[in-house]
Amino acid sequence: MTLAERLAAALTAPTRAALTGAALTGDDHDHPADATLTPAAVLVAITDRPAPGVLLTQRTETLRRHAGQVAFPGGRVDPGEDAVTAALREAEEEIALPRAAVRVIGTSDPYRTGTGFAITPVVGVVPPDLPLVASEAEVAAVFEVPLAFLLDAANQRAATAFYQGRERRYVEMMWNDRRIWGATAGMIVNLSRRLQWPA
Repeated sequence: MTLAERLAAALTAPTRAALTGAALTGDDHDHPADATLTPAAVLVAITDRPAPGVLLTQRTETLRRHAGQVAFPGGRVDPGEDAVTAALREAEEEIALPRAAVRVIGTSDPYRTGTGFAITPVVGVVPPDLPLVASEAEVAAVFEVPLAFLLDAANQRAATAFYQGRERRYVEMMWNDRRIWGATAGMIVNLSRRLQWPA
């Protein structure tokens, strides 16, 4: 079975319904049922190699929000766009990943953030070793982390912090000297519970 076939099977499996709600890392904030959240999308670009990797970015230190953090390429869904279109557009703008190079597999579980976004992770397979170029205004670096490392629960550490007067729980992962945490780590944990295949 190819990487794309394995991903497609995992994303469409009947277990999807069982992985919603409390079973997931889910959200990093409690929102009222009628809360209006801004739609956003990220691209989970998985490299098609014998040991697949996931493309991540290190955001620049000059950004107004989430400066210096590790993130998937992505951003707001513009009017008239769907999540897939937005994720592909943002990846092209941020890291020069050609839309035509992405084989979109599907979407993973939505993630709501404390900053008011409802993020849809779009999972796609890309050729390895593409000549990616970081957008200087937004991205300080583009790097690849082995998929097996991200899926391994042993690398996913629970942590807490006080935010807006309340204790918040989050997950963090350390890959070399890079700290992956917050919404990015939460989406990785959700995806890892869905995939759950041997390394």
